[in-house]
Amino acid sequence: MFETLKGAFKVKELRKKLLFTFLMLVVIRVGSQIPLPGVNGELFKEWFKSLANESFGFLSAITGGSFEKMSVFALSITPYITSSIIMQLLTIAIPALGEMQQDGEDGRKKIAAITRYVTVGLAIIESVAMTIGFSRSGYLTSNNWMVYTTIIVGLTAGSAVLMWIGERITEHGVGNGISIVLIINIISRIPSDIMGLKTKFVEGKNIGNAALAIAVIALVILATVVLVILLQDAERVIPTQQSRKMAGQASFSAAASSSIPLKVNTAGVIPVIFAQSLMTTPVVIASLFGKSEGTGFWYDVLRGLSEQNWCKLTQPKYSWGLLLYIVLIIAFAYFYTQISFNPLEVANNLKKGGGFIPGIRPGKPTSDYLENVLKYIIFIGAVGLIIVSVIPIFFNGVFNANVSFGGTSLIIIVGVVIETLNQIESQMRVRSYKGFLKN
Repeated sequence: MFETLKGAFKVKELRKKLLFTFLMLVVIRVGSQIPLPGVNGELFKEWFKSLANESFGFLSAITGGSFEKMSVFALSITPYITSSIIMQLLTIAIPALGEMQQDGEDGRKKIAAITRYVTVGLAIIESVAMTIGFSRSGYLTSNNWMVYTTIIVGLTAGSAVLMWIGERITEHGVGNGISIVLIINIISRIPSDIMGLKTKFVEGKNIGNAALAIAVIALVILATVVLVILLQDAERVIPTQQSRKMAGQASFSAAASSSIPLKVNTAGVIPVIFAQSLMTTPVVIASLFGKSEGTGFWYDVLRGLSEQNWCKLTQPKYSWGLLLYIVLIIAFAYFYTQISFNPLEVANNLKKGGGFIPGIRPGKPTSDYLENVLKYIIFIGAVGLIIVSVIPIFFNGVFNANVSFGGTSLIIIVGVVIETLNQIESQMRVRSYKGFLKN
């Protein structure tokens, strides 16, 4: 990694891209500190602290603390992520959008434009819902239409600006703009979480216990990172052969060997985000409308949906939510892979190109073979996601570690870092080839 960055800084063009990306990240962190007009920031912060252990840890992580500070970037790029997922689903459900997506660069530009409009629409809906919740809970400086409009416009504009910055990083920076915006928010929360762990497990302890706590924390983090890297890089390689004609004094056919790499974690972190969003949304809505406290059946349901109540030895009854969480991850892993990877399309493209899998007939048999392999590796990938996600939840519950970054955050960070470095290396190789051809 360091060698890649060192080499990139030696190239003037890449150095400019890295500098541009860095400046955009500075803008993001500065914007995350600008308070949203119309909201009583101190009162909201106190309310957030009282509920931070309930449901908002991941939300705080992906917004880089902007939500708890209620800054203009409080919505972060969550509307854009949701919009992108919705558009992926719609391209499957609506044939016209599917054809548009396959219509080359022009089609992709149209899809991107629609995604932006959907993002703004979702941001407005979320802003209106939050404004209503803040008004009912008494977190606004005053209740009038001017304040309501200011909050809605401010939150929507903040989300749109982050989307614009992400696209500019993709165009003029190192690429992966939206993903880089997301991980800078997550990384910004890690130092405060480390300090929280230090305060709870190291300060005030004797040297032996403090050293043991540091060793255990470091080991858990290291093991999780290594597992995430293995999960991101793991592939099932399907060997293929492709017939090609060789021209010469005599024409004949020869077989060229190739392969189809199927990632074990085909869906990436999407299943975990889906599962967490589905389980967190009811808790967030209930909290904003002041319905999260009380007793009875619905109160127990809300407590069970919050991951901060799982694995607690004092309240084991709420850990049913963990079982639901695991089931949702597996279900979404299969669902998202099915809509993002089409075995029949791959099999047809392979057949059209004169390729085949040794021992498997082209066409439908190849499609069935790929589908069976996918079912096997998707389950392995889902189990890996579950392990990575549950490790931090277990330590939060049993030891009350209370950290906002966890397996999901680490998957996002490691995945984006690896992909970004690969893009930088690719740009360096392209530049080397151009220089070689020029010489």
